[in-house]
Amino acid sequence: MKKITFKETPRQDMLESVLYEHYQYNTSLSRGQEFLLNYVDSKLSLVVMYADLVGSTKMSMALPVERMAKIIKAFLHELSSVVKNYNGFLLKYVGDAVIAFFPSGYNKYLSCDTAFQCANSMINTIEECINPILEKDKAHYPKLAVKIGIDEGENLAIQYEFDKSAPIDLIGYPMNVAAKMTSLTGPNKITVGNNVYKLLHPTLQSKFHKMKVIKETGWKYIDLENNLPYQVYITE
Repeated sequence: MKKITFKETPRQDMLESVLYEHYQYNTSLSRGQEFLLNYVDSKLSLVVMYADLVGSTKMSMALPVERMAKIIKAFLHELSSVVKNYNGFLLKYVGDAVIAFFPSGYNKYLSCDTAFQCANSMINTIEECINPILEKDKAHYPKLAVKIGIDEGENLAIQYEFDKSAPIDLIGYPMNVAAKMTSLTGPNKITVGNNVYKLLHPTLQSKFHKMKVIKETGWKYIDLENNLPYQVYITE
């Protein structure tokens, strides 16, 4: 699997300008909204991804709000750029988390593989692009990490207002599970639900192990196919 990194000087220069100047990112959600506009009130088979900044509450207690805002903007933009690189769609930002989706109706195997590769590149971006910049100023900026949850299944596209310009959201069991899986996920790790794991290529499945602490963590989500606890897998 090809490893995507972002060590080019221009990109690192841009990151530094975000932290120390007033560079403004373009983090438009329009592409994802335009896609969903064609499916309002319809069910969609999607691979959904929830990528959350680790330790943001603790950071917000220790850092001035202006510095925290710069960290979150850099984090969200860099991860959003990775999603776009893999032809995924951004749904929305929730605080310090990126929620994205990959349509899976035509080829679920490919969509699941692509979502995992995207998540892996997100981690590479944090470790090899963002953190080297932050390391230069340890006194002011901490190293970052991300935890990522991925699940697959049907979600409903909804628009709460009749105006076509109103935001479109997704609701469904996979969306909720992907978000909740991050509570089981360690820093720079990826957790996938069984719906994703069983569709991954065997070479990608080998990067995961089955979580054995479901009961201890209070995990209450059920596999809708067999009414048993929904199994999740985490990267080694």
